[in-house]
Amino acid sequence: MSLNNSSNVFLDSVPSNTNRFQVNVINENHESSAAANDNTDPPHYEETSFGEEAQKRLRISFRPGNQECYDNFLQGGETAKTDASFHAYDSHTNTYYLQTFGHNTMDAVPKIEYYRNTGSISGPKVNRPSLLEIHEQLAKNVAVTPSSADRVANGDGIPGDEQAENKEDDQAGVVKFGWVKGVLVRCMLNIWGVMLFIRLSWIVGEAGIGLGVLIILLSTMVTSITGLSTSAIATNGFVRGGGAYYLISRSLGPEFGGSIGLIFAFANAVAVAMYVVGFAETVVDLLKESDSMMVDPTNDIRIIGSITVVILLGISVAGMEWEAKAQVILLVILLIAIANFFIGTVIPSNNEKKSRGFFNYQASIFAENFGPRFTKGEGFFSVFAIFFPAATGILAGANISGDLEDPQDAIPRGTMLAIFITTVAYLGVAICVGACVVRDATGNMNDTIISGMNCNGSAACGLGYDFSRCRHEPCQYGLMNNFQVMSMVSGFGPLITAGIFSATLSSALASLVSAPKVFQALCKDNIYKALQFFAKGYGKNNEPLRGYILTFLIAMAFILIAELNTIAPIISNFFLASYALINFSCFHASYAKSPGWRPAYGIYNMWVSLFGAVLCCAVMFVINWWAAVITYVIEFFLYVYVTYKKPDVNWGSSTQALSYVSALDNALELTTVEDHVKNFRPQCIVLTGGPMTRPALLDITHAFTKNSGLCICCEVFVGPRKLCVKEMNSGMAKKQAWLIKNKIKAFYAAVAADCFRDGVRSLLQASGLGRMKPNTLVIGYKKNWRKAPLTEIENYVGIIHDAFDFEIGVVIVRISQGFDISQVLQVQEELERLEQERLALEATIKDSECEEESGGIRGLFKKAGKLNITKATPKKDGSINTSQSMHVGEFNQKLVEASTQFKKKQEKGTIDVWWLFDDGGLTLLIPYILTLRKKWKDCKLRIYVGGKINRIEEEKIVMASLLSKFRIKFADIHIIGDINIKPNKESWKVFEEMIEPYRLHESCKDLTTAEKLKRETPWKITDAELEAVKEKSYRQVRLNELLQEHSRAANLIVLSLPVARKGSISDLLYMAWLEILTKNLPPVLLVRGNHKNVLTFYS
Repeated sequence: MSLNNSSNVFLDSVPSNTNRFQVNVINENHESSAAANDNTDPPHYEETSFGEEAQKRLRISFRPGNQECYDNFLQGGETAKTDASFHAYDSHTNTYYLQTFGHNTMDAVPKIEYYRNTGSISGPKVNRPSLLEIHEQLAKNVAVTPSSADRVANGDGIPGDEQAENKEDDQAGVVKFGWVKGVLVRCMLNIWGVMLFIRLSWIVGEAGIGLGVLIILLSTMVTSITGLSTSAIATNGFVRGGGAYYLISRSLGPEFGGSIGLIFAFANAVAVAMYVVGFAETVVDLLKESDSMMVDPTNDIRIIGSITVVILLGISVAGMEWEAKAQVILLVILLIAIANFFIGTVIPSNNEKKSRGFFNYQASIFAENFGPRFTKGEGFFSVFAIFFPAATGILAGANISGDLEDPQDAIPRGTMLAIFITTVAYLGVAICVGACVVRDATGNMNDTIISGMNCNGSAACGLGYDFSRCRHEPCQYGLMNNFQVMSMVSGFGPLITAGIFSATLSSALASLVSAPKVFQALCKDNIYKALQFFAKGYGKNNEPLRGYILTFLIAMAFILIAELNTIAPIISNFFLASYALINFSCFHASYAKSPGWRPAYGIYNMWVSLFGAVLCCAVMFVINWWAAVITYVIEFFLYVYVTYKKPDVNWGSSTQALSYVSALDNALELTTVEDHVKNFRPQCIVLTGGPMTRPALLDITHAFTKNSGLCICCEVFVGPRKLCVKEMNSGMAKKQAWLIKNKIKAFYAAVAADCFRDGVRSLLQASGLGRMKPNTLVIGYKKNWRKAPLTEIENYVGIIHDAFDFEIGVVIVRISQGFDISQVLQVQEELERLEQERLALEATIKDSECEEESGGIRGLFKKAGKLNITKATPKKDGSINTSQSMHVGEFNQKLVEASTQFKKKQEKGTIDVWWLFDDGGLTLLIPYILTLRKKWKDCKLRIYVGGKINRIEEEKIVMASLLSKFRIKFADIHIIGDINIKPNKESWKVFEEMIEPYRLHESCKDLTTAEKLKRETPWKITDAELEAVKEKSYRQVRLNELLQEHSRAANLIVLSLPVARKGSISDLLYMAWLEILTKNLPPVLLVRGNHKNVLTFYS
């Protein structure tokens, strides 16, 4: 088949939606090619799968008029795949490749589907071809690997038509709001509160127009900075539901997010009660004027408040669409009320209003009211504390982020515009009321200036009224005395009352919606496991009905308590704490310099955000210092709780980014510091394989590296690189997670190599970072060396030689039962799998029974997440379930006990240190560090050193002096003077029998035969070698006798490791030395440092 890649292929049918590349479908079946060649005009398939209209699957287009001839086009006896079933990576029946940029390749171009999360509500996640698929040779008639095609089939890739249709059906009834109805309207209604109508005039009277404007601008500065920070965070990626909680938790992590999310949701729930009580108080005042009280003022407030909150709950539960319509109606009423006030300021005042202090716009009144006139007990900050809650509410739109069509666009635009509009309104009302109404007025129309009376110089006096008696006795009217100034000034007073109703009810409705939405998002993240019940949503919009009912109950409780004046400052501080953390989140994300911090909203500055965070904290204390302290205490308690629980989430927070930057900076700074012997610490590479397979080896190493040195658990994968790398990468995260779960402060590292020794050699050279590089190799003793293949022994001894070549110390650990418990783990995993299947079956049966029994309102309170079939019963990985495994009988109980022996607290005893050769002090330092650990603190050090028989006491004094200079405590010192004598015959016979299978015995054969044997079995121990190192062999056997005599009862033996000179000592002989040296003893650590000082007695 000839491939035509010229532009003529695409001339016949040019799609209307042209794209920047073309993709041709190539059929490499020869029979189909022959069939196609019979046609003088072979078909050309044109692919534009990445256009907007075909972004989910490939579409085949035909030349005009030729579609019929392609309907039955055969490909190896099969009909061409239809639009619904054909996709880019399908090659099970024929080899399909894509022509991208004119080349045969599976390489894919950038698409948004590749970057979505699994289960994304905005569209399906598609898996791009793996690096393996495009890197390996592309052979004909070879099916594509399951990593692409199968993943598509399993639902992670391109969905089929049926899935797409179902998704469209699911989204059909979902109500989503734009930036006006979803954010702007809500924020304006929440910011414009009852403060606008009944407190702003008093604030102008106390602080004056000048300071009043300053108070408004200062409050706006706090909210504007917070709005900018919110906008920056909201445009740094897709925003889900949860509002302030979502923004903070995804930026600073679950610790901050979880703590502030709970108190923010609670604050919104209590705010419902506050706003409803404000509404009820206004209604009760009207009832008083008409003498229509039901019981008494307090109980009337409770009755009206309860009825109101029930109605608001009904509106909220009816759905977001109804709630949004109610908000729009309330906004219209509020705007009419505000406009009514401004109209009233230009309507000529009558005598009654003049007697109450309203004279329309007057320059004299503006000048008189420009400066402050604080009454007793009031000041700038006290007045600011009263006004500031009126500026809050800027998160009303962000709190329903999950119900917005485009949160990234809606939140910045709606929030900032709402802050601007409401600020202008506050400033306008403050200036207008300050220019129209005097501070004090009697309300008596007879208090006019009579000719001949002396004018007191006030603005009212100049306008014909004498309110001078208000200096000596309290008056009921004017800015300072009358909270209903706006009603008096307005063109139609009842409209202001309607505005008060609108402001209180809209704020209550917004809080009633915000609290459940934020709380549901918090519960979905499962940070507080006890609250998982409230995570469930209902209907197309995933409405948190359980959260609505909980918010209703909290609001009802506080309405009935009716003591909101005490709790109000705490609620205000809860909101301010949220603002502070949002600002700090923006600063922290910028300061961490994470490449992932790329907000589309660029109008922000990290230092301005930090200033905003500090300002919010300061305002908290200005409003109420004890409420601020309570807020910080509650937040700190929740932070500690979440930190202790360590929720299993990873949101890529700026805390993680900053931790990385700090670690990198510290590592770089450490490289500038020269090594010093006083700062030496064992930094170990531990050849554990998978860390869970040799827990005892890891435990003993962790005992002397925890909190003091580096520990890297290493594994070498031997075999074909492709398979090894795949296996290595798939288990990397799991094994590191095992270390974290078992509280082992170590890293996991793995390499793929052609042989074990090459892998270890790579680890010894490349592990670590800067000064944090390993200086000690820890390996387990090869217990099965006599049955192992020769190559394994060569690799084992070879890595010891390699470590010494790289000037790295070596520690070989031997315990009687060995370390490898991989068979135990396999049995345990099989038992757990069977148990999991049994529980899943029981859960399925139980679930079906529950579904049959449940119905009506009972389904609403059915506990969410009651059954979790896929989740295994949690067990501690560090312990083995021996009771179940014994029934299978596939592992040794003693091996299990031995694998946990270093996890337990060691009984009172000794650590015997046989410091036979000076290696720089590592043989002494490791046991000393062990005695500092809680598990080993009851073990005392006993020091054994070699010496002369006739100088035992002198050498004992010298060693004691050395140890005291090193400041190492010891229980006893023993000088061994008979190390170099021959061992007894029985011990030597055991050694000879041990090496007998590996001896060459060339001295018993003729020269030719001996040379031939040497060539054929160079690994065997020759008589010449054995004779040359006979004294060393005697020493190893003799040392075992001494160890049996002196240290048989020790908890641990630390012994100088004998060094085999390269080229002189065969591998098998060296293994025989290690075997006879440590035979039939308690746990032994064979230690050899790199002969550089690790101890010093200089300060």
